[in-house]
Amino acid sequence: MAAILNKYKILLWDFDGVIMDSNPVRTYGFEEVLKGYPAEQLNELISYHKQNGGLPRYDKFRYFFEKIRDEQVSDAEIARLSARFSEIMLNKLMDRSLLIPDSVNFIKANYKKFIMHIVSGSDQTELRKVCDYLDLTQYFVSIVGSPVLKPVLTKQILKTYNYNKYEVAFIGDSVNDYTAAVENGIDFYGYNNKRLLNLSKLYIKKLM
Repeated sequence: MAAILNKYKILLWDFDGVIMDSNPVRTYGFEEVLKGYPAEQLNELISYHKQNGGLPRYDKFRYFFEKIRDEQVSDAEIARLSARFSEIMLNKLMDRSLLIPDSVNFIKANYKKFIMHIVSGSDQTELRKVCDYLDLTQYFVSIVGSPVLKPVLTKQILKTYNYNKYEVAFIGDSVNDYTAAVENGIDFYGYNNKRLLNLSKLYIKKLM
């Protein structure tokens, strides 16, 4: 199936759920940071989190307070919660067993064939530390993440490197990845989430 990617020169990769099976860890992070709040409100956030996998944590914390709890929250409080979340992530994600063999093996085998970038909803500083620790950085031209949103990050990459859009594909597992690709006029390939078949006919079942 991965042979279909041979028509492209540049691959943009999501991280969570595509390169690393980190989504359960992200869920744990929200549960831990917000454990003092009512369970039904936390469950509502977790549902929102799972439906919006590529959305930055900052936006999810703000959604929790402003939409679920119907109360104002300061930027300082969002920053505090996000910092605590990041501490938990850095403790839990430095784990090679969480890497997804199919995608990681493909990346290692093909990094000289394709120009590759990571475009993630994860905090950029945190993401780069994780990739450094797991020896992934060397395979990518750039590794970018939040607080900048994915559609903007994708647009910046296309402009900065002057890529031909027809030579670029975005590989992701969330609706937000699909949106980032569509808004920038590049092909999107769903991966590791069969619900994306409802959005795109382009889907990769297995890379290696």
